[in-house]
Amino acid sequence: MATFFGSPPFLSPPLARTHHLSSSPQPPPPSPPTPPSQPQSPSPQLSTSSSEEQLSPASVQVQQQKPTKRTTVETTDWIASSLTRRFGLGAGLAWAAFLAVGVISEQVKTRLEVSQQEANTRDVGKEEEVVLPNGVRYYELRVGGGASPRTGDLVVIELKGKVEESGQVFVDTFGGDKKPLALVMGSRPYSKGLCEGVEYVLRSMKAGGRRRVIVPPSLGFGEKGADLGSGIQIPPFATLEYIVEIDRVSIAPA
Repeated sequence: MATFFGSPPFLSPPLARTHHLSSSPQPPPPSPPTPPSQPQSPSPQLSTSSSEEQLSPASVQVQQQKPTKRTTVETTDWIASSLTRRFGLGAGLAWAAFLAVGVISEQVKTRLEVSQQEANTRDVGKEEEVVLPNGVRYYELRVGGGASPRTGDLVVIELKGKVEESGQVFVDTFGGDKKPLALVMGSRPYSKGLCEGVEYVLRSMKAGGRRRVIVPPSLGFGEKGADLGSGIQIPPFATLEYIVEIDRVSIAPA
């Protein structure tokens, strides 16, 4: 023990060094890393509003597209609109194609009827008087080649009428700048200088035909005459003379 404690001095430095090393302060432990600051999450209201702002253009675009398609179909035809809503766009397009074919076929039919009417129409060389049981007289000027009007048909005519005794013209649609008259057969009251005697004669004519017609007062404007406006007066018990021509006979619109 004495020897140990009395050990040479050279042993002291290592011990001191060892003691120095052992007793030297430990390096401070690294401080825990500060957690990175997390971005503040937007509040539910902000996220909701931002999502709405992001989705709003698409939703607006969808809302703008749907009414546009619907309006286009409905303005074309209500049946096509109903078919489109129930069976899809194909059904609506099929109906539109069906209507297009119908219109084309009707146009072809009309052209064929007009060509046949023109082919069968012929002028009369000599006027012959025909007296009807009701007192109406007429002279055939041109025999039509089209259809004869029936009750309910729409008839487009050219008409010129005058008072036989005075020669006063009270209606005249002949001429390039004048419009023909249209009437539904069997309709009342008459207008534009028409009378019962003219309608009676139209029933035995055909489209494209022309006649000169003499109407007695009983089938004209009778004992009261007529006021057609614009200062045009038809006196009582007037016999009327007409030139009547049928341009077209067709089914009246519903």
